Amino acid sequence: MSEFDTLKFFSDEALIVDPYQYYAEQRSQCPVSFDSEQGLLAVTGYDEAVAVYRDAAGFSACNSVVGPFAGLPFEPTGDDITDQIAQHRGEMSFSDFMSTLDPPDHTRVRGLLSKLMTPRRLKENEEFMWSLVDRQLDEFIQEGRCEFNRQFARPISLLVIADLLGVPAEDHHAFRAHLAAQHSGMAETQAVSHNPLEFFEGMFTRYVEDRRREPRSDVLTQLAQAKYPDGSTPDIIDVARLAAFLFAAGQETTSNLLTFAIRVLAERPDLQQRLREDRSLIPNFLEEALRLESPIKSHFRLTSKTTTIGGQPAPAGRTVMLMPGAFNRDPTHFEEPDEFRIDRANVREHLAFGRGIHTCPGAPLSRVEGRVSLERILSRMADIRISEDHHGPADARRYTFDPSFVIRGLTELHIRFTPVA
Repeated sequence: MSEFDTLKFFSDEALIVDPYQYYAEQRSQCPVSFDSEQGLLAVTGYDEAVAVYRDAAGFSACNSVVGPFAGLPFEPTGDDITDQIAQHRGEMSFSDFMSTLDPPDHTRVRGLLSKLMTPRRLKENEEFMWSLVDRQLDEFIQEGRCEFNRQFARPISLLVIADLLGVPAEDHHAFRAHLAAQHSGMAETQAVSHNPLEFFEGMFTRYVEDRRREPRSDVLTQLAQAKYPDGSTPDIIDVARLAAFLFAAGQETTSNLLTFAIRVLAERPDLQQRLREDRSLIPNFLEEALRLESPIKSHFRLTSKTTTIGGQPAPAGRTVMLMPGAFNRDPTHFEEPDEFRIDRANVREHLAFGRGIHTCPGAPLSRVEGRVSLERILSRMADIRISEDHHGPADARRYTFDPSFVIRGLTELHIRFTPVA
């Protein structure tokens, strides 16, 4: 088993910009590496990652967001710490949110989610996207240039999920401001508070309480009246937590997907032209963008039962770090993994949205948002290109990336284009 230097991975500026050679080197030595300083196993291999994702009984999601950075509130003992995790779960960060829950609690909450994100509601949300995207483009399209992340990707990501959950327009600014402040603090300190979504949880609690008192014909009332699959009524706080998680979880993933996709189009006129000629290629293009530049940098599991990963020992209580950007470029699964191939046959096998019971619940929404955005951008922008004033010439590009340990994304993307009349 090779050694993995977690501190280098999270702090070395060169690896923040381009970690892929490092991933390849680690994976070639062993798809599961051990970091003796942090006491964690780093997974860079595709098959090994799938094995972890699918084994919900052997790998708890209780530390999925914070990994080793918050520590455990207990000392693991024995070869099965399932009961210890359950006993101390309330002391762990994000402890009541869906991303950290294990069955049967996760199963119950995921069932509630299906009552909130119904096919009808998702269809209504998609119809809203078409007009929303054009309104957002209207704000800068005639200028022939924009900072895409700030002027399009982030506002669109926020407004789409806000519409889905029925957040009142007058509260949009407060939601966005708090999300930005939370993200900035996390990037600077590499730390996560016990409940980073407390603000959103409080807002949705207020909404749900109000709609249960005075139901209306709106989305928030549907949210407030949602029931578990067994027909029982959730506590207000349970609905609020789920809504808060849904609101926050998809923001960075979707905005980073959009920004990476546009960077590819701006850097590759040949691909841009192919999409203009054949819009049916857009879904595959987006999947390949997700594979090549996975928006999640790392997330975690805790070994709840002594086992092995890829033949390597994994004692109960060991933190496992999963790195989608690494296993989505595993050459044993993806041929020529560092190439962008719009016609890659197995592209939908990427793990950018995870796998198993914790597959990202917002993945369908993110895909539709990406498709609608690209459809309208290609219709309204010609000759999309990178701004050399901001990012340098083609042979010496300069991009800056989010330094946080959770997210991989461009901090900004300046593009130029010709508005289409």
